[in-house]
Amino acid sequence: MSESTKAILAVKNLDISFRTNAGVVHAIRGVTFDMEKGETVAIVGESGSGKSVSCKAIMGLLDSNAIVNSGEIWYTYTDENGQTQKVDLLKMPIKQLRQKINGQHIAMVFQDPMTSLDPTMPIGKQIMEGILLHKKTTKEAARARALELLQLVGITDAEKRFKNYPHQLSGGMRQRVVIAIALAADPDVLICDEPTTALDVTIQAKILELIKDIQQKMGLSVIYITHDLGVVAKVADYVDVMYAGKIIEVGNVNEIFYDPKHPYTWGLLSAMPDLETDDDRLYSIPGSPPNLLHEPPGDAFADRNPFALAIDKKAAPPFFRVSPTHIAATWLLHPDAPKIEMPKELQLRLERARKEVEKYL
Repeated sequence: MSESTKAILAVKNLDISFRTNAGVVHAIRGVTFDMEKGETVAIVGESGSGKSVSCKAIMGLLDSNAIVNSGEIWYTYTDENGQTQKVDLLKMPIKQLRQKINGQHIAMVFQDPMTSLDPTMPIGKQIMEGILLHKKTTKEAARARALELLQLVGITDAEKRFKNYPHQLSGGMRQRVVIAIALAADPDVLICDEPTTALDVTIQAKILELIKDIQQKMGLSVIYITHDLGVVAKVADYVDVMYAGKIIEVGNVNEIFYDPKHPYTWGLLSAMPDLETDDDRLYSIPGSPPNLLHEPPGDAFADRNPFALAIDKKAAPPFFRVSPTHIAATWLLHPDAPKIEMPKELQLRLERARKEVEKYL
């Protein structure tokens, strides 16, 4: 997991705990990942695995009870004078982060648009706010740019919609407005936290296509936080699989979907609905994620892993390299481990998926 020399964003050994009434929860345990300009990285895993917390740390949006134990978040960007700057976001004062980075260089689209939008302000003015704050332009120019953005995100009759309040729009249109607000100051990196969860399936597909189209037009780097592997298959270049506060498998989208190596990734893929399966029951990974108030001594997935080895209870596995772009933290990849293949039903399912994609292409 060496840092790419071209990375515009590099998270290194991020370690975060939270103070709670029950004790200290060690939520993020040494997370490392990076991304280059124009790339799409998907961070996947069950709820509570640490996906959103990792990205909130990038934005400086951690809750007041958070403790950053260690780590670095390096961001490389071009400032207003055309100079290349490389900064550790964790070391920047929050006020400076808000003024120089948030919105202007790194923006975030949250899960529920109604919690992101001000119900008392027309959507046009909400888009203009970011433009006026970061671009130091006139109100007329900001209004013209806001109308452009509404058209860019696919809202027809932008002049009329400009004066609408959030409650007057459908869920899909509200999400488009939130994306327009995120794009208002022309950021380099867009973080999308479950951007389609609250939407129906047909609108989900349109929002994903919209983000992909905007990404190509603007040269954005995009991080998707999701538990929906169907979303990942449509949008990602690289996939980071998270479990219990750690990244446990990394690869390009084809490696994760067609040649996964970690039993947890096998479980996630097996839990996806499949109309062709002979099994009449939907698979679910047995058990629950561990309570990180009390960290497990070995592999956090050991108790839920039907392929667990004796060493899994004693020591956390290191990363084993599968290919130049594919690594996984499982003792099954150790040269001395017994040779265990992914479940036969999952192999058949992935082969069907591959043929379907080839036919579509």
